[in-house]
Amino acid sequence: MRQLDIITKKYDQILLLLVLVLCVVGTVMLYSSSSSISLSETGGVTDTLFLRSHLKQMIVGMVVMFFFIMMDYRKLKSVAPYLMIGSIVLLIATKLMYIIKGINFPARWLDLGFVTVQTSDIARFSLIVYLAYYIDKKREKIKNFYSGFFPPIFLMVMILATIVIQPDFSTATVIGLIGFMMLYIGGAKFSHILATGAMAVVVMVPVMLMRSYRMKRVIYWLGSVFGVNSEANLDVVAYQAQQSLISLGNGGFWGLGLGNSMEKNLFLPTPHTDFIFSIIGEELGLLGAIFVITLFLLIFQRGLKIAKETTDPFGVMLTVGISFSIIIYAFINVAVVTGILPVTGLPMPLVSHGGSSLVMNLAGLGILLNISQAKRSVNHSSGWRPQFNG
Repeated sequence: MRQLDIITKKYDQILLLLVLVLCVVGTVMLYSSSSSISLSETGGVTDTLFLRSHLKQMIVGMVVMFFFIMMDYRKLKSVAPYLMIGSIVLLIATKLMYIIKGINFPARWLDLGFVTVQTSDIARFSLIVYLAYYIDKKREKIKNFYSGFFPPIFLMVMILATIVIQPDFSTATVIGLIGFMMLYIGGAKFSHILATGAMAVVVMVPVMLMRSYRMKRVIYWLGSVFGVNSEANLDVVAYQAQQSLISLGNGGFWGLGLGNSMEKNLFLPTPHTDFIFSIIGEELGLLGAIFVITLFLLIFQRGLKIAKETTDPFGVMLTVGISFSIIIYAFINVAVVTGILPVTGLPMPLVSHGGSSLVMNLAGLGILLNISQAKRSVNHSSGWRPQFNG
């Protein structure tokens, strides 16, 4: 009964409401944006192919979220190292499976027979849990480079390297940003992070440019920023980016109305995944786009509020990692759609079609809600505080 009382009364109800509203908006826009491509892929049989898939994934995600709401988040400490090891094994297994089968398509999905998972999403979740566990355990040594800072960096390098070779450079970059942010807030020296980040840039820029499509995206983006793109290469290099901006422009301030997007009719590629925000802007207008962005900002604000009210270092770092993960993915997705950043292929959390991302994000939000249930504390006398608290 005591556990039931905590679940029903003490969690952050505003956060839960925001998550549910975003899931509803995402489901509606997923159906609208995927109707044409569903008809195309089924030969005109149904316009709900992706909607049905999304609803199944949403049910699984909600079950997982409520599981984590009910489970004491501190139990994750005991499995954090195993989650990290398991994630690395899954990432390697994914690449090996594609090599063995002779598949040249990017090795991002592991077919387990009954379900297909994107292993980088599991790795992101596992890294957040592990870093929260590590910072809690080593918070007195985190400022020491060799005994505190280097070990998690080494594990991050292993995770990121196995994601880059899939290849999935953008996901690896974002996961790296989340990891650096957690280490900084957890007390690591800024000089250590800056030096490591500089080394990472030196290594990753050549790796990024090794793939011709990445280089072309960057060249097109730089050209669009400085206004030097020629008409000859626009259609070849950045068709998605062009159509995305056209879609947003069509929407104007008020939008064309729900279901009335023109770009989703096989003009804009992947309108239900990476570029779903374009359809939101086209159908719901600037007001609808601002509403969706506001939902993400409010979820992030509630996450920071939970972190500041939690005295358990493990809970604080989990909250920080999960909150930053949601907002960074949302920001990059919006930035790509609006041309602020080059095309990356990252989904919009809780909105874009994609089962692994949806389930992992809902799992993380379930942990946030669990942490918000009570101001649990561990070792009050330690005097530890995250760096955003001063």
